[in-house]
Amino acid sequence: MTREIMAYDVVVVGAGPAGLSAAIRLKQLKPELSVCVIEKGSEVGAHLLSGAVFEPRALTELIPDWKEKGAPLNMPVTEDRFLFLTKNKSFQLPTPPQMHNKGNHIISLGVLAKWLAQQAEGLGVEIYPGFAAAEVLYNDDGSVAGVATGDMGVNKQGEHTSAYQQGIELRAKQTVFAEGCRGSLTKTLFEKFGLRKDCDPQTYGLGIKELWEIAPEKHKQGLTVHTIGWPLDS
Repeated sequence: MTREIMAYDVVVVGAGPAGLSAAIRLKQLKPELSVCVIEKGSEVGAHLLSGAVFEPRALTELIPDWKEKGAPLNMPVTEDRFLFLTKNKSFQLPTPPQMHNKGNHIISLGVLAKWLAQQAEGLGVEIYPGFAAAEVLYNDDGSVAGVATGDMGVNKQGEHTSAYQQGIELRAKQTVFAEGCRGSLTKTLFEKFGLRKDCDPQTYGLGIKELWEIAPEKHKQGLTVHTIGWPLDS
């Protein structure tokens, strides 16, 4: 069975802030380009769980009138603290100016991505959530030709169900891989093209998100607190 083929000038894999920003910038520079973004999540932002203290400088360079366009940067940092914790006490530590958050905003990265997707679509970018890139496509000369999405309607035994739908080939002159940390296709490209040769090993951290409900009188809008020490040994 032959897969359906869709052709673009540029295909971006991953609708996170990096992938969407790349798509927006491409359409700003060359509106005639056909640009497609695919996202494995059911909707843009579905895989972005992080809250973030966001420095808006890059956003200002990308979309100078982001305030007028309603970017979801609604909570400026009013105070930030860096604390060393012990089991029973905390000690506030001095920090260099580079670590201060004056002028930054407390945001939801997922909400920001949804807003960036709206800006991209307004420029003519095609965005397809719910489509995971499953395979890198190559030209005869070995260069990247695009990606293919995964088949849908396949059960746990690998059998086709009544809802089976074959994946689509998205072919492009340029393919941007913005999968994020340890992207499955990016790892295959590292190996095929030797991109990690003579490089230091990559390091990763496991992020754990907690949502705390506290008494209203203890809540202070705009306050950010970063901590080290307890309950960890280091």
